[in-house]
Amino acid sequence: MEVNAVTTNDPPAWAHLLGYAGLVPFVFLSAAFWWPDRISHSFISHALSSYAAVIISFLGAIHWGLEMRDVQPAATNPSPWIWGITPSLLAWLATLLTSPFDLLFMAILLWLCYRVDQKRYSHYQVASWLPMRFRLTLVASVACMAGSVGFYTSSNAVT
Repeated sequence: MEVNAVTTNDPPAWAHLLGYAGLVPFVFLSAAFWWPDRISHSFISHALSSYAAVIISFLGAIHWGLEMRDVQPAATNPSPWIWGITPSLLAWLATLLTSPFDLLFMAILLWLCYRVDQKRYSHYQVASWLPMRFRLTLVASVACMAGSVGFYTSSNAVT
């Protein structure tokens, strides 16, 4: 073993940077609901919901990647593989909901993904990623909820 070999599965600095940079669209789009009516709130809601769906799909796909890394020829448990596609399907269904319900469902899905990660990451020996995953989930889900409230209040505003 090399002296400089990494012996931990902690997220590298670039993963932190990219993960937190991925929050920019969540924060920007949810804040856009509170700006003067320069951009259609329907457009903002669609953009935020679509971005959340992409991120949720990515969170499921991570499980496929981790399973592929450790696949055994005699592996018979399909659960990780099924879970890997479930977030994508649920997020797609959420995009079919009307606003603000799509964004509320996305917030719930983000937490569902985190909960599954809590249970599975130790198996994959990447539990050290959970603190970052928690912070990313917290900000992304709050942004979806804020966007939902922003859409609801803007669509019910008396003019």
